[in-house]
This record gives sequence, structure tokens and C-alpha cells, in this order.
Amino acid sequence: MSIAEADFQYIRGLVYQASGNVLEDKRYLVELRLEALMRSERFDSVSDLVAKLREQPNNGLRWRLIESMTNAETYFFRDLYPFELLKKSVLPELVSRRARERRLDIWCAAASSGQEPYSILMLLDDHFPALSGWDINLLASDISKRMLDRCAEGRYSQTEINRGLPAAYVVKYFEKKGMEWQVKDKLRRLLKTRQISLTQPWPALPMMDVIFVRNILIYLDLVGKRAITENIRKILRPDGYVFLGGAEAMLNIDDGFERLQIDRGICYRLRGH
Repeated sequence: MSIAEADFQYIRGLVYQASGNVLEDKRYLVELRLEALMRSERFDSVSDLVAKLREQPNNGLRWRLIESMTNAETYFFRDLYPFELLKKSVLPELVSRRARERRLDIWCAAASSGQEPYSILMLLDDHFPALSGWDINLLASDISKRMLDRCAEGRYSQTEINRGLPAAYVVKYFEKKGMEWQVKDKLRRLLKTRQISLTQPWPALPMMDVIFVRNILIYLDLVGKRAITENIRKILRPDGYVFLGGAEAMLNIDDGFERLQIDRGICYRLRGH
């Protein structure tokens, strides 16, 4: 399978318009990611696929292509240090400050199949028993409806369970379902899912105490990065926190945030607060 220049540029433009994701000029990666879609939709060539997209640009095929180009790599407690910082510093401070409100709003803005938001919920339940009775709102969003469906279901293979999840947490928070493991109801009912493209106009959202927007900026150009950080500033509470991916930083993107580092954990807050 090979991609003609015009077809490749059309796919790049489609993906950029919908997600802000800048596809590098590595056609073999695009070809690799298109293989499953080509098989499932029974297209003989990329040209046939592009012709269909041009003919019917707003059908479900467009979103399936965009999903196929999205990197859904994730695992429980990914990189560990952000979760240690959340546990040791950020959450204790926020729990103290929100004692009268008894409410926390947390957003995982690129939730993929759900390992990140469930990692946060397990951490909250295991280390902060004082939050029992609080209004805990954890929003998990993603551009991919397919990933959000997996997130809401909370079912994972043994291989996925083995990636980053302590054995004690498997026993405490999961139930065996055939060959898979499912997150127990007490955590799943705390999770709300919503399909959101971060580079499109954002829907109305509550003011957030913590925002995880990890491993997204790295795929965007400067315009896309700044659009997202500007929107974050609008919905982040003055004393709230933002977590980026390990290879990401606000430097030269948005000077409205200041960087905090505790041990090897890094997060950001609004400058001047």
C-alpha cells in the first residue's frame, strides 16, 4: 500500500483540522495506521478511501480515520511522578482549601481508554479517606468515541493490567470478567465521559481544580498549543494545577503559567497565585 502525494496531503489536512495533530512526513506510519481501517471498510487503495471522504466528508468514516491517526498509548500511573506529586502535595493542599466546599473537579483531557482517570480515582480512594462524602467530579474526555466507550466500561486485558498497576490495586478495585478485568462500580460511577476535541471550540465546562492534559501538546504546532493553554487559563481555578506529559513544557508557549517541581514531579499553576 502506498499513498499518493495529493491523498497524503488531504489526510494531513483533515486530521489537522479536526484534532490539531500535525502528521509528520513519515508516510510509512500513516500507511501502518490506515491498514486496519482499510481492511474493516474494505477499501482497495488509499485513493479509494480519500475519494469516499471527499464525496461524503461528514460521515462516520472521517472520524474513524481521525481516530486511526491518534496515538492512544496509555497505561496505569504512567510516568509515576505526576501521581506522586498529586498524592504528596497537590491534593493535600486542595483538600485543605476546599474543606468548606467539599467538592473537587478534575479533568483528564485526553483520557484515551481510561487508565489515567482510573489511576487518579484509585489514588483518591486509597490515600484520601477524608474525601468520603465529598462531591468528586472526574471528567474524562477524548476526541475518540471508541476510546471513551472503553473508558466508561472500564474493562482491560491482562496485558493492560500488568502495565503500571500495583497488584494490591487489582485486588481492591477490579473484578475478573472472563479473560478481562473490570473496574468496580464504586469507581466507575464517579467517572463522567465526554467527547471533546481540544483544538475545536470547547463546550461549557465547570471550573477545574486539576487538569491533566498530558502527551497532547507534543503533537501540535505552536498555534494549537497556545489555543489549548489559553482555554485552560479560562477554566482553571486560580489555585488549580495543570499536569503535562513528561516531554512537554509551557516554556515558550504560555507565560501565564509558572512551573512547580517537587522531587521529579512537575506541574503548573497560574502565574501570580
